[in-house]
Amino acid sequence: MKILTLIAAIALAGCGPALAGQTSPVGSTPAATSAATGAAARAGVTASAQAGPAGVSAATDDYRLGVADKVRILIFDEPSLSGEFLVNANGKLSLPLIGDVEAAGVTTTALAATIQRKLADGYLREPRVSIDVLTFRPFYILGEVNKPGEYPYSSGLTVLNAVATAEGFTYRASKKSVVVKHAGEADEETVPLSPDLRVRPGDTIRIKERLF
Repeated sequence: MKILTLIAAIALAGCGPALAGQTSPVGSTPAATSAATGAAARAGVTASAQAGPAGVSAATDDYRLGVADKVRILIFDEPSLSGEFLVNANGKLSLPLIGDVEAAGVTTTALAATIQRKLADGYLREPRVSIDVLTFRPFYILGEVNKPGEYPYSSGLTVLNAVATAEGFTYRASKKSVVVKHAGEADEETVPLSPDLRVRPGDTIRIKERLF
């Protein structure tokens, strides 16, 4: 009987490590599993920090407003103060309560911050402001096109689109380069004419006459 009891005890002792091994992945110890879990958690936190807050875009709108741009200003929970406004000839927006606000040469993000600050100064508690550009100031195309003049700007407009809007080149037009003057700048710039050459709001485009 003592011999049988001793054999059984030895058998149970031999099974111990095998039974313990079933509680962890093959080839891993509890300490290794814990370390791997901690590393994964730290990696997740790092990735989350690098990604930034949800809904925040890496791209920013750097378009600067100018005279004749039309914007929609929304002030949360204040419909009487919200609406559509035009940047006037002085480069300003005339708004309810706070009066004239400088807008020309300012991004919509900076303008919203200014309006928010002015409204918070004795008018509203924690105002929230958002701004969208509804229509951009027009562009101008001169020189060797069939119908030179002022035209409304649309997002993504190219010089070739602008020429088409002005009913095409004249037979004398040079199609190798174009003269561009950006709004707010004193100097013109001659640049090669390519299919992807963009027009900015307020630009003046001049199509030169080719040399025969």
